[in-house]
Amino acid sequence: MASTGVCLFPARLPSVIRQELTSSSSSGKSKFNPISTPFRRLAAVSTDHTPTSLTTVNIGNGKASEKDAHTTTTKSAAETKRQAGQEEKKLDAEEQGLSLKDYFEQAKDFISSDGGGGGGPPRWFSPLGCGFRLDNSPLLLFLPGIDGTGLGLTRHHQKLGKIFDVWCLHIPVKDRTPFTDLVKLVERTVRSEHRLAPNRPIYLVGESLGACLALSVAALNPDIDLVLILANPGFLMGNLVTGLRRPLPQTVEKLSRDLLASTSYLSALGDILPRETLLWKLQMIRSASQYANSRLHAVKAETLILSSGLDQLLPSQAEGERLKRTLAKCEIRTFANRGHFLFLEDNFDLVTVIKATCFYRRSSTHDFVTDYIPLTPSEVKNIIESNRFLTMATSPVMFSTLADGKIVRGLAGIPSEGPVLFVGYHMLLGFEMAPLVIQMFEERNIQLRGIAHPMMFMKFREGKFPDPSIIFDTIRLLGAVPVSGANLYKLLSTKSHVLLYPGGVREALHRKGEEYKLFWPQQSEFVRMAARFGAKIVPFGAVGEDDIGELFLDYNDQMRIPPLKKSIQEVTDEVAKVRIGVGGEVGNQDVHLPGIIPKFPGRFYYYFGKPIETEGRKQELRDREKAHELYLQVKSEVEDCLAYLKEKREKDPYRTLLSRIQYQVRHGFTSEIPTFDI
Repeated sequence: MASTGVCLFPARLPSVIRQELTSSSSSGKSKFNPISTPFRRLAAVSTDHTPTSLTTVNIGNGKASEKDAHTTTTKSAAETKRQAGQEEKKLDAEEQGLSLKDYFEQAKDFISSDGGGGGGPPRWFSPLGCGFRLDNSPLLLFLPGIDGTGLGLTRHHQKLGKIFDVWCLHIPVKDRTPFTDLVKLVERTVRSEHRLAPNRPIYLVGESLGACLALSVAALNPDIDLVLILANPGFLMGNLVTGLRRPLPQTVEKLSRDLLASTSYLSALGDILPRETLLWKLQMIRSASQYANSRLHAVKAETLILSSGLDQLLPSQAEGERLKRTLAKCEIRTFANRGHFLFLEDNFDLVTVIKATCFYRRSSTHDFVTDYIPLTPSEVKNIIESNRFLTMATSPVMFSTLADGKIVRGLAGIPSEGPVLFVGYHMLLGFEMAPLVIQMFEERNIQLRGIAHPMMFMKFREGKFPDPSIIFDTIRLLGAVPVSGANLYKLLSTKSHVLLYPGGVREALHRKGEEYKLFWPQQSEFVRMAARFGAKIVPFGAVGEDDIGELFLDYNDQMRIPPLKKSIQEVTDEVAKVRIGVGGEVGNQDVHLPGIIPKFPGRFYYYFGKPIETEGRKQELRDREKAHELYLQVKSEVEDCLAYLKEKREKDPYRTLLSRIQYQVRHGFTSEIPTFDI
């Protein structure tokens, strides 16, 4: 990008910036090579130039003595385990990001020097805390809200930096650049970076005022592949300008409350937003809203709106819903107990939201396999905690089969190396999935990639179908992909552990008296696909749905009730068709929610049969008859797994919840509860 000729660094750099001039042999141009210190994470760059490469320097000489080396090679297993635990704690701590205190400290340091924030023009910087990113990572431009520091993503820098090239826009406290000129600045950057990498998307992440800026740039550049992520968009229409109608002290009070600012932060808040600057920013929101609102019809970018339910400054929820109805490609997620400054809130993880909504991609289209980002330790922990009640209520017990045919409790018989294809029975509403996925994580550190109905990945408009954020975000975060031959091919080619339910929706929405009955199609395509990659096929069964609930209003019952029949037909029309051309019971099923009467919880049981090898059988299983024989074998073994569990659970003295509670009272609540003899 062309230089503006403005001096980018002040005479005295703030302590969050370290400057080192180096010479580039390839270009002959000098560049700034920021060096991080343990507590400083920012590097400043120009209004137009690309952020320079960031170098992290570790404190210490990096050398190990011979004694240290010997000690390393003779570590005990206990020591190795202890260090592994410490490393996991370190990773957990790193994933938590920085605190609100860190934000204020960095912001105060950033604006404390001449030009470092107090004066000078708006400019980009790339945080050192972002570290090293994945290859071909898309560019993420953060557009700040009324604080203008560009540090609004402080708590997310580390995780964002692993999957994005992150630039942040800094608008100095004393700067009075009009909104339209800010639009031009961002637009120049977008156009320049698009020319450098035309096949990769550019993400515009904005909060409040920054959201107006992002939408304005998107409206002016409909032919550039932009992805917008907007937190509490600062749009104010007519008499909704509540923030501007309040007296200034009231606005500041609400702003402070939204920041959760204690007395110790108020002075820093005054440095970031002195009275004159705050008044300027609030007036700018008015002009920004008018500018962006008049151009919403031209926005073609894929948009994700994040709305807070407790925003004290702007009517974010109402505006989010309005934008969802107005924009062509828009989804919304609402966070009921969050305030205006969503990105600075505890326990809000922007990367997790982006992953769960399938908004992360490296090219023009989202690829559910190659664009998937594996779960982090904190995400695994959150998923486990969110399903803790179900796990406690059902006390899942799992069995697997070793290579010699021996049945053991636990998952020791599950192959560690992929590709592995798990083929099993779908309980009512998929009740078995959460405990299965969780225990596979906890016991074997294996992530199952499920093959799921396409409706779990659709971008829904207003309709009869429930809010997908409630139902499907966790499933997508776990790595599920829409059912298709292409996606199964990609998963197996990447040596994944894949979870497949041939019975699909028909099994998960079965009728009365159909518990543990398989509804599989005639096609045996997954067998030949598995053989193509030498995947192991693991048949399995799971029982226990009849121990937690009784189906009293099934599909047949609901189709006899006109209002319910109409609702089922409307919902089914909204969702995708999976098995077009497949007739019979396993064809495309109507989508409905069965009526279930809860029971006093029993127990879930899982049994994984002996893995079936397909390695070396690629040519043999190209023959349709041979493939169908193996298909029927897999189906028969799944039925055998179900029959085994149904018989054995009758001999489990701890099948009931009360008996399990009594056992844990005697032996401790972390003790493993026994079951039937194998």
